[in-house]
Amino acid sequence: MSALSEQSEGLRFAFGENWSRFLETMNPAALERAVQSLRDMFETDSLEGKTFIDIGSGSGLFSLAARVLGAKVTSFDYDPQSVATTTRMRELYRPGDPDWRVEQGSILDSGYVASLGKFDVVYSWGVLHHTGQMWTALENAASLAQPQARLFIAIYNDQGRASRQWLATKKLYCWLPRYLKWIVLWPCALRLRLPMLIRGLLRGAPLKEWKEYGRERGMSPWHDVVDWVGGLPFEVAKPEQIFDFYRARGFQMTRLKSCAGGRGCNEFVFKR
Repeated sequence: MSALSEQSEGLRFAFGENWSRFLETMNPAALERAVQSLRDMFETDSLEGKTFIDIGSGSGLFSLAARVLGAKVTSFDYDPQSVATTTRMRELYRPGDPDWRVEQGSILDSGYVASLGKFDVVYSWGVLHHTGQMWTALENAASLAQPQARLFIAIYNDQGRASRQWLATKKLYCWLPRYLKWIVLWPCALRLRLPMLIRGLLRGAPLKEWKEYGRERGMSPWHDVVDWVGGLPFEVAKPEQIFDFYRARGFQMTRLKSCAGGRGCNEFVFKR
């Protein structure tokens, strides 16, 4: 079944549609924040001479950031609208760039993954838990890393019962017809973003936190809400599960940025 078929059956969120709307808000500040995010996580100011693969490229923002840092980039995504959005990002910011390849493909397709080769940097932020087969996706991502490669993975934190409740919410959202999705989206948006606005009001700067939200990854607070509420398939893992999984495959963790046990992603950098 294709991504579009899964979306029509209510089995998958339209990630690409959300990313295409995000592209309309793209600006130089968002790019600079994305570039800085890569600098911080990989602890380097340059990826010059490195090969970089972006698994589930989405908007293409981090593929672009990797190109800015000098890497030769391969981007792929399962969702055709995400592929189109990444392609559009390349056309807007790096037209005719021979060192940025964009493809449609699935990280679950072992044959396709093998055809891609090996890379110095393997990057996948918040993607592999949306495949429906997270552990297979994590395995296939590892296979793309050559010796001494850096592997960056961001995976949703396992909150136990809270994660199971969010899974039920996501299933309902994706099942509902478009004109009824607001029934789920707006209450969730209030739950997720109202505390942010209240904190701002109490501090005398009601929109400060909203404007600064997601500055490390160039995300907007609204697109992030839609992505979170609708994000199906949805799997989670405890940090130690990810650590043990990659240690058993010859990787050493060099950096961890946790979400402090809350909702969201734990970010890992490993070295093979």
